[in-house]
Amino acid sequence: MTRKKAAIARVELPEVNFSEDGKIRYLHLGTEWIQGSMFLDRPFDIELDYVQRMFGWLLLFPHEEVKGAHAMQLGLGAGTITKFCYKKLQMCCTAIELNPGVLHACRGWFRLPPDDERLRVVLADASLEIQKPEWRGTVDALQVDLYDEEAAAPVLDTPDFYRQCRALLTPQGCMAVNLFGRSSSYAASVEKISAAFGEDAVWAFRPTREGNAIVLAQRTASRPSRDALVQAALAIEHRWGLPATKWLQLCKPLTPGMHLNPSAP
Repeated sequence: MTRKKAAIARVELPEVNFSEDGKIRYLHLGTEWIQGSMFLDRPFDIELDYVQRMFGWLLLFPHEEVKGAHAMQLGLGAGTITKFCYKKLQMCCTAIELNPGVLHACRGWFRLPPDDERLRVVLADASLEIQKPEWRGTVDALQVDLYDEEAAAPVLDTPDFYRQCRALLTPQGCMAVNLFGRSSSYAASVEKISAAFGEDAVWAFRPTREGNAIVLAQRTASRPSRDALVQAALAIEHRWGLPATKWLQLCKPLTPGMHLNPSAP
């Protein structure tokens, strides 16, 4: 083992635990910060608003092609996104997670199904795993939610990382990434994403009350008409129960010179 590899092996991963409040179970990484959640009586539904918005890519993707398409999640969290893609959208799913304890918690406490022909969890460093040739050009929906135990800023947030994310996508593929919209790093993150994908390929949500702002980035930029987006939103609500018509008031395409504070009018 080289010295570099030995140093990596000694990195101490945070403790994984959970709490419950009524009918909701929460995942934590050794702190009070919530890393994911689950309705105890509806384990495949989505409780957190920002996690619902991580499916904003459905506004821009052909609905008849969702079933059987490839969804990849960077960061497993409580398994919410992976479970919804697998169970509700009927997609083929790959999740990349660094911490074995998180996977154990998802399988033991958060009802994540075992691996099968449509579901695979890879225990690996996402920054390294996504560089493997086997993933390039294979992902239709890439959902990036990579935070450490303090949930202070994205763990991976560089121009090179976002270029690698773009390389994963199919021509009609889309990335959704969770940023903190009220933090000073938000504008810098959006600029990095725009540099990798092109400004005309980027859409941004206003932040939730907790400050999470979801940014979408398409491999191939498109600007659907308002009518097309309304029809897509209505179909999403009918088929999958997500509040997509509300999203149309909260998500706008990035335009040159656009103010990068998503809470600004």
